[in-house]
Amino acid sequence: MRAMIARFFWLCLLAWQLAAQAVEGRVLDAASRQPVAGAIVTAAGRATTTDAEGRYNLAVAASQVHARGIGFGRVSANVEARMAQAPDLLLPALRPKALYLSAYGIGDKGLREAALRLLAETELNALVIDMKGDSGLVPYPSKVAQATLCGARSVTTVHDMAALVGSLKQSGAYLIARIVAFKDNLLAEAHPEWSVRREDGALFRDNEHMAWIDPSQREAWTYLLDLAEEAAAIGFDEIQFDYVRFPDSREVRFAQPNNAANRVAAITGFLLAARARLLPYNVFLAADVFGYTAWNSDDTQIGQDLPAVAAAVDYVSPMLYPSGFQFGIPDYPNPVEHPAQIVQRTLLRATARTGGNPLRLRPWLQAFRDYAFDRRPFDADEIRAQIDGAESAGSNGWMLWNPRNDYSAVGMRAR
Repeated sequence: MRAMIARFFWLCLLAWQLAAQAVEGRVLDAASRQPVAGAIVTAAGRATTTDAEGRYNLAVAASQVHARGIGFGRVSANVEARMAQAPDLLLPALRPKALYLSAYGIGDKGLREAALRLLAETELNALVIDMKGDSGLVPYPSKVAQATLCGARSVTTVHDMAALVGSLKQSGAYLIARIVAFKDNLLAEAHPEWSVRREDGALFRDNEHMAWIDPSQREAWTYLLDLAEEAAAIGFDEIQFDYVRFPDSREVRFAQPNNAANRVAAITGFLLAARARLLPYNVFLAADVFGYTAWNSDDTQIGQDLPAVAAAVDYVSPMLYPSGFQFGIPDYPNPVEHPAQIVQRTLLRATARTGGNPLRLRPWLQAFRDYAFDRRPFDADEIRAQIDGAESAGSNGWMLWNPRNDYSAVGMRAR
C-alpha cells in the first residue's frame, strides 16, 4: 500500500512539474476584449501564435510572456509561477503614422523638436529613426565592434541613444529603427571580400558612387543582425531594414550565380535570420521594398519577391512615391497627377499578392518635390491624397519620407 501511495505521489509531482513547464493564456483586443487570432506570443525564447479564440500554449517554463499582433502594439506580463497562467494579454490597436528622421536629423535638436511638435499636434504618432544610415553611418556609441572597425562611428549625432529612446517613448511615440542593409559603402570598403563586384572584378559603385555588400555573403549578415539586436534591446518597437536587396544593375557579379532563385534565397534568408535573432525581444520586423514589386511577378531583378518577403516579416513597407513610378501603372501613365490612385491601387494589388491582409502593409509616402516628371512640390493636396489612398486600401498606417527631414502639418489632420 505504501508503495502504491508513494508511486501516486510521484506521478502527481511529475504531472505538476510538467504543467509548470507550460505557459498558457489568451490575447485579447484591449478595446473590445475580443480574441486576437494569429497574435505572436513569445516566452523563454520560444514562439507560437494564438488560435481563433486568442488562446496560446507554450511548452516552456517562463516568468514572463510577451505578445504582439498585426495591427496592434506589443505587451508583456508576468506569469504566475505555480499555475503557469498569464493574465489576459490586452493588445492596443495601433496604426503607426510616422515621420522619418535621418542619422543627422535625430541628432539635430531643432529638427527633432519640430517633429515632436507635429506628433503632439497632428495625427502623427510614430518616428522612423536611422540606426544605420544610407552611407553606413551609425550615429550613436554602438557596442557592436564592427561599427567602429569599419569606420561607421566617425560621427556621433546622438550621445546616448538609450536615453533618447526612453524619452521619446515617454512622449507616446511608436519608434521604428531603420537599418540600411546592403548598401553600405563603409563596410564594403573595409571588407572588399563581402562586396559586390563589377564584371571585370573591380568594386561596384552605384550612381551615388556607393559600394554595396553582396547579400549572398552570409558572413556580412552578422553586423546587421548585431545592430538590429542592439536597437531592440535599446527599446525600439520595430526594426525596419531598408535596401534589403541586391543593387539594380546588370553589370555586377555576386558570390552566387546571379539568378532569381539565388537572389530571393539570399534576401529571404537574411530576413528569416533577423526574425530568429530578434525573437527574444518581441519587436516587429519590417522590410522596405520597391513599389513595383507589387506589380512585377518576379523578384524585380533585386531579390525582392513580394510574397516571399511578406512571409518572412511582420510588415512590408512598399515605397510608393509617385515620382518613383517612372513607367506609371495601368491607367495612370503620369503618377504625380494621381497620387491617391498610385498608392491605393498598388496597395490593393500588394494585398492580393500577400495573403489578403492589408494590415501587413505600411507604405512610404512622398513628402518631397517631384524629381521625375514636372518637379511639382508635394504639399498639402498631394500628401493628403496619398494618405487617403493608403487608408482607403486599409493599410497599417503610413510613413512620410523627406530626406531633409523638413516637415510641416500640411495635409495632416489636427488632433
